[in-house]
Amino acid sequence: MRVLIVEDDPLLGAGLRTGLAQDGFAADWVQAAEPALHALSLEHFDLLILDLGLPGRDGLSLLRELRRAGSVLPVLILTARDAIADKVSGLDAGADDYLVKPFDLDELSARLRALARRGRGHPSPVMQVGDLALDTSQRAATLGGQALSLSPMEYTLLEELIANPDRVVTRARLEAAARGWQGEVESNSLEVHIHHLRRKLGRERILTVRGVGYQLVCVAAS
Repeated sequence: MRVLIVEDDPLLGAGLRTGLAQDGFAADWVQAAEPALHALSLEHFDLLILDLGLPGRDGLSLLRELRRAGSVLPVLILTARDAIADKVSGLDAGADDYLVKPFDLDELSARLRALARRGRGHPSPVMQVGDLALDTSQRAATLGGQALSLSPMEYTLLEELIANPDRVVTRARLEAAARGWQGEVESNSLEVHIHHLRRKLGRERILTVRGVGYQLVCVAAS
């Protein structure tokens, strides 16, 4: 899952990016509203973490603009403002969740996973296609009830694919997810990791749609 962090505190922003990356998120970080809008116009994100007390334009203004434009991107407000009135304002402006600083990183990660599941139409932490299942709360996958040993990159790619069953996931979206693990993605890196996934899942489960991306399909258990 790719997350955009909008946080002006450099220590907290850098810490969030590092901590979330270690927890399996591909995290990008900006420090103000305008860079956030620019990033959102160029890239696909699954989640937005938004501070309210930003320099210049505040977080609520940014959130209202996104909702007026029709964005359904799940947004979690992360702020030091703990008054009930602030929480009400944030949720009424279109936030999906509200967490007060200081916070526990494990709780933040759990809230983000829950938001992502709801945003993708998967309220359960377990996503399943045929006999292939992925538990996002445990970051674990099974095939036919047997545990799969996946690298962090393989898990990330499988999560993107299984969240979009029978739909093509573009190379750009998969590469964006991959950047959370290895920075810039080499031209053949995606193919290499897809090849490794196919060896573990069965080649017939991941189709190549030439010039577009990859598609996970349901295969009857043998």
